[in-house]
Amino acid sequence: MAKGHVLVLPMPCQGHVIPLMELSHRLADEGFEVTFVNTEVDHALVVAALPPGGAAELRQRGIHLTAIPDGLAEDEDRKDLNKLIDAYSRHMPGHFERLIGEIEAGGGRPKVRWLVGDVNMGWSFAVARRFGIRVVSFSPASTACIAFMRKIPKLIEDGVLNEKGWPERQETLQLAPGMPPLHTSLLSWNNAGAAEGQHIIFDLVCRNNKFNDDLAEMTICNSFHEAEPAVFKLFPDLLPIGPLVADRELRRPVGHFLPEDAGCLDWLDAQPDGSVVYVAFGSMAIFDARQFQELAVGLELTGRPFLWVVRPDFTPGLSTAWLDAFRCRVAGRGVIVEWCSQQRVLAHAAVACFVSHCGWNSTLEGVRNGVPFLCWPYFCDQFLDRSYITAVWRTGLAVAAGEEDGVVTRDEVRSKVEQVVGDGEIRERARLLRDTARACVSEGGSSHKNFRKFIDLLSE
Repeated sequence: MAKGHVLVLPMPCQGHVIPLMELSHRLADEGFEVTFVNTEVDHALVVAALPPGGAAELRQRGIHLTAIPDGLAEDEDRKDLNKLIDAYSRHMPGHFERLIGEIEAGGGRPKVRWLVGDVNMGWSFAVARRFGIRVVSFSPASTACIAFMRKIPKLIEDGVLNEKGWPERQETLQLAPGMPPLHTSLLSWNNAGAAEGQHIIFDLVCRNNKFNDDLAEMTICNSFHEAEPAVFKLFPDLLPIGPLVADRELRRPVGHFLPEDAGCLDWLDAQPDGSVVYVAFGSMAIFDARQFQELAVGLELTGRPFLWVVRPDFTPGLSTAWLDAFRCRVAGRGVIVEWCSQQRVLAHAAVACFVSHCGWNSTLEGVRNGVPFLCWPYFCDQFLDRSYITAVWRTGLAVAAGEEDGVVTRDEVRSKVEQVVGDGEIRERARLLRDTARACVSEGGSSHKNFRKFIDLLSE
């Protein structure tokens, strides 16, 4: 008999689905039954990317995948966060309410007792409470990101922001000593899409702050205390339970939207330890053809083996002839895949550094494996994560784009890769942070203790 039935609801983006699926596996290990609610489009991607028998394996573990509409037409651009958030905020509450009603009426499964909801889906907290379902809020981003969001009223009061969330002053903010500094031009709600739609995300953040304060009984974070001590001192109610992993062997399915290329792991096995440059920009970043080519040639110029994740939609309009010629030039030394098991790649001894967009999942995966970073943020909270890596933990460097054209040149790529790989102090700091992260999730560690508090709450 299951301990209880938990609904899990991520924001419909890859970087939110993965950590909540990892958490779902942990809940299943504790004896809970989980219903994991994706949007219909994301659900289809996850199911299609599962290995043979993957869906049955999840059901056997007590994790049931289901879906509701997000309010967008099937062919609309879900990388437009303004459009996506506007649609799901208006359409998903009704569908979510219907789903809960169907689960309640269906019988045969334990009654839903808890919602573990993405902090970006605060509307779901109100829906759940109408059914008598208790709520835990989950933050998939850095806790510093949550801190900046919580400080919005104070930033407005101090004249740093106007009432619409735009900066009134161009300055670098640091909410507390030891927190990552961030320029006012790089606040996450102003860097997620077209400026004319900024109000959609800013309004969402402000609403979610209230939903979280009023309706969530606990807020858990995919972080660890020693990574962000200044934030947890500022907001002691936030409980870090990370870095999350689904299993020690990193083999359980965690909700990838694209099938993983397993062949790259065999290729890594053949490379010397500490030799490979791993390059990946997550699920949302888009490069134009010129920037793609500069990066490609920069990797070629390093003379090092590299593994590069290039999604099918990463560079629209790139010349296939140019790419084919590049593949020929780097054959054997450079491997390009559409997607991979990033956690298993970063855990591989062959990897020397991680050229990353600095999404929080990627950041924690690199941290947990002691991999130095070359930071190349794209949007949203990734600039804040870069600040952690370069200014607080000092486990990596950042690329510098040209002031006039915004392009990171091939020479910049080559030079910065060499600096990161060759810096013994960066490697040592990365190793020490890795050891700290692993200690936190081990028996008696701070994240392990917080996880037990979370499980005790769900077990009430």
